[in-house]
Amino acid sequence: MEYTNFSQLVDVISKLRDPDNGCPWDLKQDHKSLLKYLIEESYEYVHAVEKNDSANMEEELGDVLLQVLLHSQIASETNQFDIESVSKKLAEKMIYRHPHVFEDKNIAKDADEVRTNWEKLKKQKRKDQHHIRIDDAYAPSLKASEVIGAKSQAVNFDWDHINDVLAKVEEELDEVKVEMKSGDKAKQYEEIGDLLFSVAQLARHMDIDPEAALKDANLKFVKRVNLVEDKVKLDGHKMQDLPTTTLEEYWQQVKKDLKKGPS
Repeated sequence: MEYTNFSQLVDVISKLRDPDNGCPWDLKQDHKSLLKYLIEESYEYVHAVEKNDSANMEEELGDVLLQVLLHSQIASETNQFDIESVSKKLAEKMIYRHPHVFEDKNIAKDADEVRTNWEKLKKQKRKDQHHIRIDDAYAPSLKASEVIGAKSQAVNFDWDHINDVLAKVEEELDEVKVEMKSGDKAKQYEEIGDLLFSVAQLARHMDIDPEAALKDANLKFVKRVNLVEDKVKLDGHKMQDLPTTTLEEYWQQVKKDLKKGPS
């Protein structure tokens, strides 16, 4: 099969980075400056999937692919790697990790066996298995905190009881309060980070995915704020013109309405 459109896309990205005739914005970018776009586009694709919007999925997946191609093009300009070598390495990895497809079907007969074998093969590639390997717990940061905690637990470095974790959360909150009074922004920053990390560990001990829980909390908040704004408009006002106490009354009414359900 020939991938003519993909080849054209690779050529388009190369032209965007042409030193003489390329795009000024694209030419200014490097691996670090592009990271935020890779994360943003990935989340937009996730949102499209959750909406089951295939047209938007197609577009957003293209935006993710754009980031992959830009990083590969930038690397190729200093002979580090390119999209061809990236593809080659990925194909080799997939073949290596799927011996039940490319070698012997009896190695793994169901999804659970595939996952178990996958983890074994990954471990074989690691030279430092005596380490906790928390370095591979990346963004999103809240999820990474949960992963780091789980990996710490695997080497017996964890709280024994959930009440101990709760006490740690309360301790970190107290430290935030202390630094709020001190006015030391650097310490406030540090303590807020410690508090969020501790909350993630509490969620883990409760067998709750902190990333998913926060995502749902975000969606709930946005929904309620939008309903508050609708009510405020119906009353002939603008949210920015009302005091916080009045908006709180609207907020409480929205919460009651949602509990009642549709009439």
